[in-house]
Amino acid sequence: MFLVGFSGGIASGKSTVVAVLRELGCAVIDADVIAREVVQPNFKAYRQIVHYFGTKILLENGEINREALGNIIFFHPEKQQLLNSVTHPEIQKEILKQILKYFLLGYRYVILDIPLLFENKRFTKFMKYTVLVYCDPPMQRSRLMKRNGLSRVEAEARIASQLPLDEKRKLASYVIDNSGDWENTRQQVLKLHARLEDSLDFLWARLAVGTVVAGLGGVVYLLLWHFIY
Repeated sequence: MFLVGFSGGIASGKSTVVAVLRELGCAVIDADVIAREVVQPNFKAYRQIVHYFGTKILLENGEINREALGNIIFFHPEKQQLLNSVTHPEIQKEILKQILKYFLLGYRYVILDIPLLFENKRFTKFMKYTVLVYCDPPMQRSRLMKRNGLSRVEAEARIASQLPLDEKRKLASYVIDNSGDWENTRQQVLKLHARLEDSLDFLWARLAVGTVVAGLGGVVYLLLWHFIY
């Protein structure tokens, strides 16, 4: 089994592309969903966040008010590192658990949907391939303005807060250009899916694990033989 990192930019259409891959039966791990789950009440990260940031960031139902927490980070950027030190280890543990699950289920590869994959290089070294969902800057700005009801200036500010798509494009193994009509994009997704399905890279991982398991089995057999006989 191998890992495929998926990323994009704000309003580039990544979520729509990943939805197609889900429909095709691909295993997808959504880092954003996990990030929201690990800060729910009764989770370790939740307790640590409340300890460090106080109960003022809580909603009436006890959940974390993401907007309030975001405002604290915005006005006190140094606290972003503190928040990351709390949430990132828990996110990574959950991602690893899900990867193991899909491996045991026999999937050839797993798609990791990580919005800031190229900005945060922690995960890229583990990816066999990386995929960028791209659209040209004018299209990206137009989509964002329409989707979020933003002015041109506001949209450009949001886009500027991320690594430019043209920079990410240089770092990706594959690029899905979502600048045109949807059918064109869908055909690109289908071609990528076929290429990943035909890849034999997953065999190396299975052979390596199989060798380890066989070796451990041999050790267990010898120990049992020694104690019985």
